[in-house]
Amino acid sequence: MSRNSKLYSTRRLVEAGRERGHEMQVVDHLRCYMNIASHQPAVHYKGVPLTGFDAVIPRIGASATFYGTAVLRQFEMTGVFPLNESVAISRSRDKLRSLQLLSRRGIGMPVTGFAHSPDDTDDLLALVGGAPVVIKLIEGTQGVGVVLAETKQAAESVIDAFRGLNANFLVQEFITEARGADIRAFVIGNKVVAAMRRQGKEGEFRSNLHRGGTAQVVKLTPEERSTAIRSAGIMGLNVAGVDMLRSNHGPVVMEVNSSPGLEGIEGATGKNVAGLIIGFIESNARPGKTRTRGAG
Repeated sequence: MSRNSKLYSTRRLVEAGRERGHEMQVVDHLRCYMNIASHQPAVHYKGVPLTGFDAVIPRIGASATFYGTAVLRQFEMTGVFPLNESVAISRSRDKLRSLQLLSRRGIGMPVTGFAHSPDDTDDLLALVGGAPVVIKLIEGTQGVGVVLAETKQAAESVIDAFRGLNANFLVQEFITEARGADIRAFVIGNKVVAAMRRQGKEGEFRSNLHRGGTAQVVKLTPEERSTAIRSAGIMGLNVAGVDMLRSNHGPVVMEVNSSPGLEGIEGATGKNVAGLIIGFIESNARPGKTRTRGAG
């Protein structure tokens, strides 16, 4: 399931599958439509029902989460094995819910406050230790809607602006010692198969590669490896990109990504991550093998 068959990650997954003898088909989930029937649930695409699949690999962008997970849920109801389940993807895409779940299980995170229209901005900022702080729109993705406020006055201005947009947002402590770098651990099953350190360009605290950041292979500590595996498991994801910062008190998780890109991680590490994903499907795909069976 991908909006664009020419994207690097989509192309690599198709190549890896065909190299291992599988028949691969790319389907634009926003062009799918569904027959919601009690006894014969079906997904249709360009006038033809999509049948006979053993597994589905969801590559659902954040803007298409609602419809994409509905299509994936329909596949689950027909017994097709999902690489990542619809419920797990929805869970990971909800920034607040995912942080609450990680927190409940003792995963290290930056001190975080959540607000919609706070009556007391001073108290909200005090909750996370004061400026500098990172302020994030709940709906943001790939670094969009993320602001570093270096002073209390700047933080108040950003919060006022978000309040004026009637938006939900997170306020997090700024991990100064990370120095604009984070770690992406790529988890497949119960194993970290690759990891890279991403460094933001000069003057940029966001390390996203498409914003000019660079990446290189990194050796994880046992605590970082365990944190990544546990975080993916808490979300219920078989495949995940777990983004962490190195803080003075150990690794802190920023996000658990349910559709991690392959270009950066394969380029930095030289590993055939797409092939490892196909291998995981070969070992685990069984008809009707979903924990949720499309529920939730």
